[in-house]
Amino acid sequence: MGRTLFNSTVIPDIVRLIAKEYSITENEALDRWYTSLTAKMLNDSECGLYGQSPLFIFSQYLDEMKTINEDK
Repeated sequence: MGRTLFNSTVIPDIVRLIAKEYSITENEALDRWYTSLTAKMLNDSECGLYGQSPLFIFSQYLDEMKTINEDK
């Protein structure tokens, strides 16, 4: 499966998980996703996120958000 096809299948799942976790709309979740470091890492072949499950990637996103909130 190519990277573009992979991303187009996992990103909607991740966005739904973000929306549910934070009780926000899917559009808000999409904005949050695309401004995250985790989203950028998904496209970096050296990070190892490509090919992982949506739940695993979502957990990485949550870890990123937790770290950001702790730094504030």
